[in-house]
Amino acid sequence: MSHHHDADVVVVGAGMAGLVCADRLRLRGVRVVLLEAEPQAGGRTAGLDLDGEAVDLGGQFIGPGQDRVYALAAELGVRAFPTHTAGANVLETEAGEVRRFRGMVPKLGPLALLDVARAQRRLDRLARTVDPERPWAGTNAATLDGQTFRSWIDRTAKTAGGRRFLDLACRAIWCCEPSEVSLLHAVFMVRAAGSIAALTDFEGGAQQDRLDGGAHGLAQRLADRLGTAVRLGAPVRRITQHESGATVTTADGTEWCAGHVVVAVTPPLAGRIEYDPPLPADRDNLTQRLPMGSVIKCVATYPEPFWRRAGLSGAALSLRGPLTLTVDSSPRSGHRGILIGFATGSPARDLAGRTPADRRTTLLDALSRLFGPEAGTPTGYLERDWNSVAFTRGAYAAVFPPGAWTQLGAALRKPVGRIHWAGSETSSRWYGYIEGAVRSGEAAADAIAPT
Repeated sequence: MSHHHDADVVVVGAGMAGLVCADRLRLRGVRVVLLEAEPQAGGRTAGLDLDGEAVDLGGQFIGPGQDRVYALAAELGVRAFPTHTAGANVLETEAGEVRRFRGMVPKLGPLALLDVARAQRRLDRLARTVDPERPWAGTNAATLDGQTFRSWIDRTAKTAGGRRFLDLACRAIWCCEPSEVSLLHAVFMVRAAGSIAALTDFEGGAQQDRLDGGAHGLAQRLADRLGTAVRLGAPVRRITQHESGATVTTADGTEWCAGHVVVAVTPPLAGRIEYDPPLPADRDNLTQRLPMGSVIKCVATYPEPFWRRAGLSGAALSLRGPLTLTVDSSPRSGHRGILIGFATGSPARDLAGRTPADRRTTLLDALSRLFGPEAGTPTGYLERDWNSVAFTRGAYAAVFPPGAWTQLGAALRKPVGRIHWAGSETSSRWYGYIEGAVRSGEAAADAIAPT
């Protein structure tokens, strides 16, 4: 049996983009309802309490240039604090040797270091040729989009060490293998952040700061402020457009009639909703071509941040895997230690096929190799395989393979009748970051109800 409800705007998806969009519309006097498939709001900024500490299972870092998310945190009374970086970082080589290093680039040998530095300069130079608003329109867009990041690495890097590090960087940033991502998409992401350093660095980069109570706490505060406008456990199955508006139907047959709809979910999930009339071919084709990155995030808690005693920062990179990188995610007080680790790209897909017990053993073993036996016996342990989360199916963001930007990119942000698109992937600044999601929600709200 179906129930009919009315709203001015229906927002689909209560991730950061949908929450920000609904909040801004409501502040402008628009009657808005936010439909979320999962039992909690937050989308890719998910989290919970582990050992009495708020931990983020999804996006958690913010940094300079991400003005909208800092402004939102300030407005909601959430304070930012620096990610812990004091001490030496660790690199695990493919052979399993653990080396300490300072700064962002590990001890790869002088030739490999020069190689990586040169490649980074080239990426920054290429990024300046891309218009972040219209990445498909640049003079060399077709050339960049006709090749993978892999072919560029193989052509650009002169040393094996340099190539391996750039492979690792690709897994860390895009959560995929270099063979899966278009060079145009790679340089667009660099441009959308400002520089390659902005993507990779802690101090001065996108991992500089964290939020008290976690990034998911920010999402929860927005959801609380929206109150009954947020409907959880309400997956949207169909969106029907007609002359006077649109009807949004959820899994239980409930119908919402509205003047506008904002679809604020990942491109692959947007493609799984049924549309009547069907979406234009370019938009539908685009959603067919954009897979999500592959990532498993694990969180291990300890009575204290023991690695700091050994002069370590908690940040590590591993060429051996399956963890790509780790970060010290302890609370501001430092009275408990928390390490987070990311398995990304191919290693994440391999781990996803194993039993939870096997996966836990493998990941804790990887942490022990990096930080010593103490890392192998946490008081609390959690992991989130983002590719198996029903209404995300991957993270950090959608990956553009070769050809997608230049053939179909124009359909990414273009409204279809009364349907508007939001989500971090639709942002021309900080694509794939919480900041991109916030900006996209604001933009969708502004398009529907300008001030």
